[in-house]
Amino acid sequence: MLKQFLNLKLSQKLSPQQIQLMKLIQLPTQAFEQRLLEEMNENPALESGNDEDEIYENDEFENDDYDDYDDESDRIEADDINIDEYLSDDDIPDYKTQANNYSDDDDDRESPIVASVSFHQDLINQLNTFILDDNEREIAEFLVGSIDDMGYIRRSIPDIVDDMAFTQGIYTDEEMVEKMLYVIHELEPSGVGARDLQECLLLQLKHKTPTEYVDLAIDIIENQFDAFTKKHYDKLIQKYNVSNEQLKKAVHEIERLNPKPGGSFTGNNKVTENVVPDFAIRIVDGELELTLNGRNAPSLHVSKDYQDMLRTYKDSRDKSNDQKDAVQFIKQKLDSAKWFIDAIRQRQETLFVTMNAIMHYQEEYFLDGDETKLKPMILKDIADLVGLDISTISRVANSKYVETPYGTKLIKEFFSEAMKNDQGEDVSTLEIKKILQNIIEEEDKKKPYPDDQLAELLKEKGYPIARRTIAKYREQLDIPVARMRKKI
Repeated sequence: MLKQFLNLKLSQKLSPQQIQLMKLIQLPTQAFEQRLLEEMNENPALESGNDEDEIYENDEFENDDYDDYDDESDRIEADDINIDEYLSDDDIPDYKTQANNYSDDDDDRESPIVASVSFHQDLINQLNTFILDDNEREIAEFLVGSIDDMGYIRRSIPDIVDDMAFTQGIYTDEEMVEKMLYVIHELEPSGVGARDLQECLLLQLKHKTPTEYVDLAIDIIENQFDAFTKKHYDKLIQKYNVSNEQLKKAVHEIERLNPKPGGSFTGNNKVTENVVPDFAIRIVDGELELTLNGRNAPSLHVSKDYQDMLRTYKDSRDKSNDQKDAVQFIKQKLDSAKWFIDAIRQRQETLFVTMNAIMHYQEEYFLDGDETKLKPMILKDIADLVGLDISTISRVANSKYVETPYGTKLIKEFFSEAMKNDQGEDVSTLEIKKILQNIIEEEDKKKPYPDDQLAELLKEKGYPIARRTIAKYREQLDIPVARMRKKI
């Protein structure tokens, strides 16, 4: 038996051009410059610089004379497009991870890279100063290869013995591996090759010049590590029969140690990515002034040579098939160049109107930098002001930075949810977090406030917040619990 159903489905399809525009809007300044270079390399009809005679606004190439040769098969139809696939992290090109902190008016300069050995190669070089036989050296070098970037060997000795036998054909026993591990523990930086934090701290302490407080610190880490990590200082004072000041000096010796010895190696050549602000906000005569980084507004025009080729084809009497194929190519490149120039202008306008709306929405904050004056603001608030989609506002906010008189900020940090104070007024969760942070910074570190007490203090200031919310905000601020904030 056949049944008929009427099914209405509402769907929205985005053209490839719309998707490309969204991706352009999402790019911060540095990545946008790289994208621009790529487009110019791929499309010879797109040129940089101002050329008043042939800028694309003349639209001399945009006429109906060559429309007859438009191959319908070359058109891209906006069929089912999964926008997530276009915008996924898997599609992030290499240029999005590169850094360049020079603005247009900076002098050209180069940042030389110092030729240096890697962390593991440096350890191997140090091994060459030890007198070892061939078997010992093979085991020691295998142990160096087992050290992670933080400086730890996180595998058990039996596992290492088995791994050497199966993968390297090196047959040894646990006793020999332990012996070579003692050699590794003599290498620099001190603490390298440790199997856990406790051993790492002990190795560093034992390399120190012995003093009363170093000896006490060694005893604490070796025998009272759990009490130390939980900051049970009263128990330690009672256990060792020392004064508060003596324990304080021993703890100070421990706090000066490096829990990640591999991470401090200078030869790692870690690249620090410098942030280039996409906007700048300045205060001029008591008024806020917004500017868009000029590197987002390149001067582009359509190639005159390509337009001339199109005119030549139009004026020719005999049009061969090869010429028709060529004009199809020219038309495609000219259309693409014109679209890219339009897209850049739309990107500029979108960025500016969005940031301008945010600036005026948070005007009170931008005028004096007091974070407690940040208003509750969600994406929809700005989307309604500028008449753009929420997803567009999100793309601007999540990837762009603004230079302010109070430092360079990620724009999304200005967005927050609203909560009610005891007066029934909407206040920003950012304001509450800032007040919470101030309370914790000013607390007595010998008796830090637990979360329930922090909740009471905020309630006294007019912010009735549950203890679990305090815990959530504290974690978001990367502030540990009261016990871990305790000082001697």
